[in-house]
Amino acid sequence: MDIIKIRYTFRHKGSGNIEMKWYSIGQLEERAAAKLSPVFSDEYELISRDLYTGLKDANGREIYEGDIIRITYDTNWSEEPYYIGKVKFLDNENYPAFDLRPWIDCEMNALSWLKSETDPSVKSYEVIGNIYEDPELLEAAE
Repeated sequence: MDIIKIRYTFRHKGSGNIEMKWYSIGQLEERAAAKLSPVFSDEYELISRDLYTGLKDANGREIYEGDIIRITYDTNWSEEPYYIGKVKFLDNENYPAFDLRPWIDCEMNALSWLKSETDPSVKSYEVIGNIYEDPELLEAAE
C-alpha cells in the first residue's frame, strides 16, 4: 500500500444522514481534523474508520474495508457466477479479504484474498456500495 488512506463515516445527529470523508495520513497530519471538514464537530457521530486496501475495482474506484463488492468469475457457463460480500482485514494478517460467509457454511476457506492475481478465474471486482449506506445489499445477498 503506497499511501495510507482512511474513510471516515459520520452520522448527523439531527437528521441521521450518513456522510463520508476520505483523508490520507499526510492530510490529517498537516492540519487539525476540525479544519478539514464540519463533520469533525459535535453535530456528527463518528460511525467508522475504514482503511484503504490499496486496491481498486474494475472501474478504478478505491476499495475500503466495509465496502460491499461483487466478484464476477470468468467461466464457460452461460451465466457468469458472482458473489456479493463485504471487504474486511483479517485479524492476524495485514491483507484485505472478501467475506464469503453468507454463501459458505464452514469457517475454513470462507475468506478469500482480495487480489485477482491469486485466483485466475476472477474476472472483476466491483464496489457496489458499503455497509453503512447500503446494508440491504448484504441482506439481499443472504
